[in-house]
Amino acid sequence: MKICVIGAGAIGGLLAAGFAGAGNDVTIVDRGAHLAAIQDEGLTVHWHDGREQTVKVRAVDSVEGLGAQDLVVLALKAHFLDQVARDIDHVLGADTMIMPVQNGIPWWYFHKLEGRYEGQRLESLDASGLLSRHIPSDRITGCVVYPAAGATAPGVITHVEGDRFPIGELDGSTTPRIERLHDALVEAGFRTRILDDIRSEIWLKAWGNLSFNPISALTHATLADICEFRETRDLAATMMAEAQTVAEKLGVTFRHTIDKRIEGARSVGAHKTSMLQDVEQGRSLETEALIGAVHEIAAITATPVPAIAAVYACVKLLNRTMLLEHAGVRLHKVA
Repeated sequence: MKICVIGAGAIGGLLAAGFAGAGNDVTIVDRGAHLAAIQDEGLTVHWHDGREQTVKVRAVDSVEGLGAQDLVVLALKAHFLDQVARDIDHVLGADTMIMPVQNGIPWWYFHKLEGRYEGQRLESLDASGLLSRHIPSDRITGCVVYPAAGATAPGVITHVEGDRFPIGELDGSTTPRIERLHDALVEAGFRTRILDDIRSEIWLKAWGNLSFNPISALTHATLADICEFRETRDLAATMMAEAQTVAEKLGVTFRHTIDKRIEGARSVGAHKTSMLQDVEQGRSLETEALIGAVHEIAAITATPVPAIAAVYACVKLLNRTMLLEHAGVRLHKVA
């Protein structure tokens, strides 16, 4: 397959290395020191089992001139998607699939969703409608990302744990293209399965995103810390319960209990969430995709979510302050 991975950070890097290692024709689109390192030395992944993999792939700073791809992986943070949406037609052919792999609720959530909310645009994620206009929903395949990883140096990705990428068509059908994508992921060394209800899986992952990520960003605590400290564990459980009420109004079913979801996070150990990593590095936060969109859907469905609203307000202000001050926040030991 011809595969273009736009954004070769933590998750994009894992996918690019896996696909390239399986013999696919992979092109990475990125910028800055990360791009330069990949061009010079290749993309290196330190896998959790101790393996080190370095792949030499084409790496460029723009999709222009790449031509039609079989698969385009959108691995940028949600708030950067508008920067590539206008140019994505450069890599689209008649049958090109687009697989967004952002955390949280996707901008396309209400596309092809049967019922009273079908076609509703999430203002928190696609206020101008640019994403909806430039990325046709017919091309999108849903994907939920479970691996934990980090970009630890230019051109270097460190895999923490996990290898699951469940996928599904937006309308729940099983198509030849989703089967082809399934096979490509398996051949790349990942676990996947085709779901007939990708949105329920999105909410299962979003449970953790909307609670653990902002709580960690505000407290500088790891997953294990949050889950083992009674007050923050209770706060996470409350936020999850509120989100479950919202999701169930949309027909979502949860295959795990809140306690099981929390225990799953605790078992990951002393892992810093992606939002905490962004806070420490002074990067803009995925506020809207991880928690703002859930807050918006709660309003759409007339569901009170006081805990989610409070945490959302705090982390949104944290993001604003960091951007205004051009600064990150990191704990330092004191004498």
